[in-house]
Amino acid sequence: MTGSVPRPLAAVLDGSTPPGVLPWPAERSVAEALAAAEDAGWTGTTLDLDGVAGKEAFMDRCARALRLPDWFGRNWDALADCLTDLSWCPAGRGRLLVVTGWQGYAAAAPEDWSVVEGILADAVGYWRDTATGLAVIMVRCRARQGA
Repeated sequence: MTGSVPRPLAAVLDGSTPPGVLPWPAERSVAEALAAAEDAGWTGTTLDLDGVAGKEAFMDRCARALRLPDWFGRNWDALADCLTDLSWCPAGRGRLLVVTGWQGYAAAAPEDWSVVEGILADAVGYWRDTATGLAVIMVRCRARQGA
């Protein structure tokens, strides 16, 4: 697998490195990361934040993309709760969340984005020492969505 995806992700997927928040090269397709996760027995999803400029839109995008449960309260605590209680989300060997288009939201609402980064890091840490870790890929630039 190390030849098909960047080494940091390959190491997480094969279990040789604990899951974390990882960058994704702009020249690589996001579909490659999701396919590698699937091949390794992980479930994967994309959270596309392109065009999101505020908290309400962010929460709506999270609810849809992550298929959050009905009890999701569309606030920071509820998001943190959902990401540390993933009983509603099948795990396989682990879970991969690919976040794209986040730079606009980070620029428009830097304080909110700081909260988001903390929630993601805390969720990754929460699942790190379990049999079904959570890894997050932060796509640094506009990556190709297709293969």
